[in-house]
Amino acid sequence: MKHLYLFTTSYCHLCETAYQLVAQIMDTDNLEVVEISDDAFLLARYGLKIPVLQRKDTQAELNWPFTTADIIQFLN
Repeated sequence: MKHLYLFTTSYCHLCETAYQLVAQIMDTDNLEVVEISDDAFLLARYGLKIPVLQRKDTQAELNWPFTTADIIQFLN
């Protein structure tokens, strides 16, 4: 199973939706939620893009909006 990062921030309803979509497809033990507001670099990089999924193995990213079908394709 692939390991994913979900770049997010507090009180982001889109981020909560993205988490739920990922949870429908895979075990969330393989999903690391990354709070971007704790890191100036991440905040500058993802501040206007969140939620963003990133594969740990390839560093490929999937930007919002995405669906469960998009996530499945992203994982393959």
